[in-house]
Amino acid sequence: MKQIDYIKRMDSAELRKQMIISQSILILFSVGGSLLFFESFFVCWKEMFFWNTEEIIYYGILPGFIIVTIDLFLTYTLPAKYYDDGGINEKLFANQPVWFIVTISILVALSEEMLFRGVIQTTFGYWVASILFALVHFRYLRKPVLLVSVLLVSFYLGYLFRITDNLVVTITAHFIVDVLLGFFIRFKREVWVR
Repeated sequence: MKQIDYIKRMDSAELRKQMIISQSILILFSVGGSLLFFESFFVCWKEMFFWNTEEIIYYGILPGFIIVTIDLFLTYTLPAKYYDDGGINEKLFANQPVWFIVTISILVALSEEMLFRGVIQTTFGYWVASILFALVHFRYLRKPVLLVSVLLVSFYLGYLFRITDNLVVTITAHFIVDVLLGFFIRFKREVWVR
């Protein structure tokens, strides 16, 4: 796992840069995959991106809050070593401005959901997309609790896409999870210090 050690040695600025690059690559893979596998590039994407307020609330926002609530509960009830990702999330989100956390959360939600739900799930199926999503988060492979957590979230997001066929739903849920957990990391020191 030399790549994990390399990531741990990065400073915050380098980690942010690599995060933006990696998410941009996922968007390029999404575009390339859709050109390769979709019958019609624009029609297929248009069919997966649509605004349905009820679906976004019930299958996007509420599940996002449920995932965050469960995650925070586990964070505070399980020993810290189970949720330790080597300080990578801390490096990425601590001391960052709110605009950065919001922006990176949008980028991650958009890029990962376009690739894993939009291209892989529609082409290769629910199971393949969900397992690949978990494997891409390779830094969790040696952390069973984190791995199971990301695997369950992946299957849940895949299920939400399966029942709605709406990427806006899964992007919303994914964004809610990332931005709230990012805010938690960013603001937890300020809250606990007072």
